[in-house]
Amino acid sequence: MFGLIDCNNFFVSCERVFNPSLRNRPVAVLSNNDGCIVALSNEAKALGLKRGNPYFQVKDICDRNNVAILSGNHRLYGDMSSRVMAIVSSIIPDIEVYSIDEAFMHIHGWPDDQLQSVGRDIVRKVRRCTGIPTSVGIAPTMTLAKIASKFAKKYAGYHGACVINSDEARRKALSLTEVSDVWGIGRRLYPKFYNIGVDTALQFADMKRENVERMLNICGQRTWCELNGQACIELEQSEPAKRQLCCSRSFGTMLTTFDQLRQAIALFASIISRKLREQSSAAVSISVFIHTNAFRQDMEQYFNSAHRQLPEATSDTMTLTAIATQALRAVFRKGYSYKKAGIIVHEVVNQSAVQPSLFTDPNERRRRSRLMDVLDSINSSCVGHDRVHLAAYQPVDALVKSERRSPLYTTRFQDIISIR
Repeated sequence: MFGLIDCNNFFVSCERVFNPSLRNRPVAVLSNNDGCIVALSNEAKALGLKRGNPYFQVKDICDRNNVAILSGNHRLYGDMSSRVMAIVSSIIPDIEVYSIDEAFMHIHGWPDDQLQSVGRDIVRKVRRCTGIPTSVGIAPTMTLAKIASKFAKKYAGYHGACVINSDEARRKALSLTEVSDVWGIGRRLYPKFYNIGVDTALQFADMKRENVERMLNICGQRTWCELNGQACIELEQSEPAKRQLCCSRSFGTMLTTFDQLRQAIALFASIISRKLREQSSAAVSISVFIHTNAFRQDMEQYFNSAHRQLPEATSDTMTLTAIATQALRAVFRKGYSYKKAGIIVHEVVNQSAVQPSLFTDPNERRRRSRLMDVLDSINSSCVGHDRVHLAAYQPVDALVKSERRSPLYTTRFQDIISIR
């Protein structure tokens, strides 16, 4: 059997753990630069607010209804996610972290009549140890487990855990699920089903195999098999290495000078380099892009990008920063106000497959590798996030607008809650 644990309204729940005054009150969490709503409490959803709403468009609704508005605190959310996943893995060792607030589990060794109690035990332990409310769905396939978790979240009678372990339960759940809500279908493929009069997941599951094969690709066919109780998707114990990485930001205030943009690009190169080292990869080439604010029609517009091939595939922060700065210099133009910039690294390869350059000193390469190891070790310790970095940039908080961000309760000593 497979299980899915889903943290309920995760960003809002993280904020409520440390600020009880937010409980039973409508809460909205904003994106970078406090632009759009990215998370809502149930109370805020009841007011008609939706994820993706630009905040300035719904500000009046929020003010009239005393909605608590918070800037995204992603370092806090990431740390709380790690704690939740550690607790889940202490109960069910075989897990795959699917997103910051979801994880799949491979549940074996328990009889069917104990599965619901196992799910409820997980929910209770996570709530007791972290304060985060969760929902668990358990079923013979990962797709059915995701559907079961939605029922566990929606209906209080399940007490946090819904189990689909019979054909009767499967068909009942699918009959109450819109086909557009099925994992792997979504809004993108829904028009295909709408055109043939298929509205529910059960109608999709009851389609003939040959019709499904004509209509959908192999991924859609696997979804059909999963809805019919045939497991086609397996847990991935480790996340596959990404073949391309991007880091970009919309700035809180528009930047006008080369030095301001250079600092931003240096920061992005540092983030990309760390991600490459985390997955034991190296980048073969790099692109830098910059553009003005397309929404400001009263201002002159400019967009450009530059691509650079690296002399040797690398994840070295200093090398990537130097090459990215060269690319930025090629596209920067005076007289514009820049709203966004970013870096993309292409052709990411495994570190063990890097072909050394004839013109690079092997001793210098080893020295720089050890330096990067020390840098990562310090920044991943309790000393602090991004405590040691290149002098070429300031930490990310200097670039983004976050006027309503809560403290870093779990990752910064000065923000630890004091109890009197």
